[in-house]
Amino acid sequence: MNLTDHELKQITGDGYGIWAVLGGLLAFLISAVEGFINPIECGK
Repeated sequence: MNLTDHELKQITGDGYGIWAVLGGLLAFLISAVEGFINPIECGK
């Protein structure tokens, strides 16, 4: 199936996947920095 240029320009995405990846990456970076600043000691 071949699409014309006009048909290709009409295709849009919802962008949810991009925001989910960015949110996950941001949460990971925040928790990694927090782990270095305030490490939790292992129970002995």
